[in-house]
Amino acid sequence: MLRSLSIKDFVIVDRLELEFQAGFTVLTGETGAGKSILIDALSVVLGERAESGLVREGCDKAEVGAEFALEDCPGVRALLEQNDLAEGDVCLLRRVIDATGRSRAYVNGRAATIQQLREIGAFLVDIHGQHEHQSLLRPAAQRELLDGYAGAREQVTAVARAWRDWQAANRAKLAAEQDAAAIAREKEELAWQVRDLEALGFRADEWGELLAEHKRLANAATLIETAQYALQTLSEDDMSVLSAVASVLSRIQSQTDYDPRLREVLDLLDPAQIQLQETVYALRDYVQRLELDPQRMRDVEARLDAVHTAARKFRTTPEALPDLLQQATARLSELDAARDPAALARREQEARSAYEAAAALLSASRRKAAKSLSRKVSEAMQTLAMAGSRFEVALNALEEGAGYGMEQVEFLVAGHAGTSARALAKVASGGELSRISLALQTVTTEVAQMPTLIFDEVDAGIGGRVAEIVGRMLKGLGRRHQVMCVTHLPQVAAAADHQWQVAKRAEENKVFSSVAVLDDRARVEEVARMLGGVTITETTRKHAAEMLAGGNSTSRAR
Repeated sequence: MLRSLSIKDFVIVDRLELEFQAGFTVLTGETGAGKSILIDALSVVLGERAESGLVREGCDKAEVGAEFALEDCPGVRALLEQNDLAEGDVCLLRRVIDATGRSRAYVNGRAATIQQLREIGAFLVDIHGQHEHQSLLRPAAQRELLDGYAGAREQVTAVARAWRDWQAANRAKLAAEQDAAAIAREKEELAWQVRDLEALGFRADEWGELLAEHKRLANAATLIETAQYALQTLSEDDMSVLSAVASVLSRIQSQTDYDPRLREVLDLLDPAQIQLQETVYALRDYVQRLELDPQRMRDVEARLDAVHTAARKFRTTPEALPDLLQQATARLSELDAARDPAALARREQEARSAYEAAAALLSASRRKAAKSLSRKVSEAMQTLAMAGSRFEVALNALEEGAGYGMEQVEFLVAGHAGTSARALAKVASGGELSRISLALQTVTTEVAQMPTLIFDEVDAGIGGRVAEIVGRMLKGLGRRHQVMCVTHLPQVAAAADHQWQVAKRAEENKVFSSVAVLDDRARVEEVARMLGGVTITETTRKHAAEMLAGGNSTSRAR
């Protein structure tokens, strides 16, 4: 349930802090006061498109925040936990839009993506716009509405996935049949690559080893000369370093009896002699193992040349040759499978069978839902000044199926008793379409798990007794959901549990929108304004009070 909405510098709203309640709430006020702007602000914080025009003139940015209680929203809880955005039993959404149109999103104080806002919002609020009835003329919108009513969205996803798998398998089969010659040429080229690279036998780590060994062999003479010079200097000359150090040690040792402080010098010099001796041993071992090997040098150079030649042939680097072999081998295996028409045909048939099985389950759900939806919407239409009319959901079979299933959904209407049902677009006038839309929305939201439902002037184009019925319908929804409605109809406003008045004021050549929660007395005045226009008489007030009393008695009676 929506608990609160905060808006700052959004269109003509400078700052609003709104607290929401359960039940049925209406937003009323003069045309242009900003009623729908509140719905727009909520839409933005739920992930709808935002642009720079939403920032109030003269401001750097606009901010919208919404707090939702999650007691009955397991889907949102799971989604928040998956994205590491959970924070107890509440969900705080915030959107900041700057004057350039860029925006930032936050969930429970943490940075989030706009897509995450949309995914979370899809579980929290359902907004029905005043022109939404126009979308009912689109086949896709009709299909989506039926699938939502049937609770078949997971089945729809499974069918779409199975369809994609089937189409991919079918394309693979057709491509193999049509491109047999091209596949044969590609196989021949790959086989040649694999043969040459396998003959080369080049390992991924061999390149670095070859380069290091070649460098060492190329400088072997210099290395030997350097090592021998070091040996001669350290230990083999008459005045070698080791001899000199030993002589120094001997002389200092002979003088320690006269001055014990010389022992500190001995303690420093003695390890140096040991280290020098170890150095001599290491150099002798190095010289013994290091030798000039012209043959090995020729072998290494030949191997380097072979690797370079292969790299040039295949237009790659020496280091990439092992990966190239792996890729060529894998592709060759794929082509071998692609050359097997029987295997491809089996794979395509298996994918088709999986699609047909998934589509059959979806079709069964649609048939059951279509029967129920047709009956309930027809019943609702009788109360909306459409007596004798009939609503039907037709499921027209598709010969080959589609990504959305094995049938096309079509809404049909019979305008009068005894007449045949025809396509909605061909028989419904604008007013009738609006009422049919309202009936559909009311029926489908009865089975929805959505905690908050918002209707933005969906009652446009109706009035009188029908408006009173619409008010009762929305009030009935308010017992199962949190319902809000932007309305100009006093009959709808009178049926609400709570009423807010949206007003517009001008200050210093700027326009601001404000919202006031109306008490019983203020509600009488507002409904009277909606009934009587500019001049409000006592008779109008009395009528308004009677309407409000009637709405409340209806609530208690129910």
